[in-house]
Amino acid sequence: MKESSTFKLSKPKSYLYVVGWLFLIVLAGKFIINDALPYFGFNKEVLGRWWNYKWSLIGHISGGLLALVIGPFQLWKAFRNNYLTTHRWLGKIYLMAIVVATGSSTYLAWTSALKIHWTWAVALQALAFAWIVTASMAYISVRRKRIQQHKDWMIRSYVVTFGFVTFRFLDGLPFVENLGDFIETGPTTIWVSFAIPLLIAEIFISWNRA
Repeated sequence: MKESSTFKLSKPKSYLYVVGWLFLIVLAGKFIINDALPYFGFNKEVLGRWWNYKWSLIGHISGGLLALVIGPFQLWKAFRNNYLTTHRWLGKIYLMAIVVATGSSTYLAWTSALKIHWTWAVALQALAFAWIVTASMAYISVRRKRIQQHKDWMIRSYVVTFGFVTFRFLDGLPFVENLGDFIETGPTTIWVSFAIPLLIAEIFISWNRA
């Protein structure tokens, strides 16, 4: 009887996870198709103000997309357990992708972004800093064989990786657009896109430990 009730309680939770991942996949897919891939055409009209920084932008987007795609496989328990060697190699690629992406985004923050406003540059740099720190902590933890810490930091890392998708989603909302021009809303939206999700991730991590 006890087993039956446990099964019933676990099903809604499983459905919630599936719905959550499906929502994230749709959101990420829309971001990749509409916001990221067009830049690879190297069309001057599409790149616009990014034209003079196109290689840094491509480095940033390429690293970000690679990390975005690899992340779910790293967090997928069944995949991790059945393909441990692949998991380790993907982890190294994930880290190197973020190194390239954060290096490129740091350059962009203090060149093209600074031309828009210093608050926009600082916000982008803060996101890049959170990105490389969380990924580095995940790597350091696994090197020290602190597996649970590694898992926790990977969750945080992917939350920050997804921050670019979250930003595009929030920035396109009519509510945000009506708050003011980009200089007024952009920096705040960037902070919200990774700071709030990180807080939610901390609650999730702490809840699972209890």
